[in-house]
Amino acid sequence: MPTYTIRNKKTGKEHDEFMSISEMETYIKDHPEEEVMCGAPRIGYTFNRLKPDQGFKDRLREIKKAHPLGNVNVDF
Repeated sequence: MPTYTIRNKKTGKEHDEFMSISEMETYIKDHPEEEVMCGAPRIGYTFNRLKPDQGFKDRLREIKKAHPLGNVNVDF
């Protein structure tokens, strides 16, 4: 489920809400003094928390070995 940044039109204060698209539409109808900030909704997790498996790391090492002048990062 995405996280939306909601801004109060009067005060300008922002807060994040974790909800589905249909819940967000209902929330905005129920709270006319607030609006959803423009932008892509953030997903509840980030890809930098996922670690690649050993096979992917091995493949990157092979690529780096074949292209020694490249800037492939294999140390993560």
